[in-house]
Amino acid sequence: MGLDTSHGCWNGPYTGFQRWRQELARAAGYEVVNERGPGEAYYELPWEMFEEKNFQGEWDSIPGDDPLMFLLVHSDCDGVIHPQHGVHLADRMEQLLPLLDDGVYRVRENTERFIDGLRKAATAGEDVEFM
Repeated sequence: MGLDTSHGCWNGPYTGFQRWRQELARAAGYEVVNERGPGEAYYELPWEMFEEKNFQGEWDSIPGDDPLMFLLVHSDCDGVIHPQHGVHLADRMEQLLPLLDDGVYRVRENTERFIDGLRKAATAGEDVEFM
């Protein structure tokens, strides 16, 4: 079992998804804390500012000043990324691409795939669904 998303963004184990997000968080300058093993680290965010609906992809506006929050805060097993959010997230992830080391969990390759899926979904006016 693992995480599948629509539009080809992600298909793989939950732990791989978590490790990938940790590397994106690191590249974006967020502190990764409590590293005990694969998939067991967490990034330092102001978690108290997020509502339950945010974990499912429901946002009233871009969170803070970083669209990467659409992904970092998102549940790893359900919810959606709406096209209007996915466009901003894809742009932010493209900014991070030069900072990513593909030797670590295929971070660059996975990021490029996720960006492509976000752009496909946005062009179609569809949500990226997490299943």
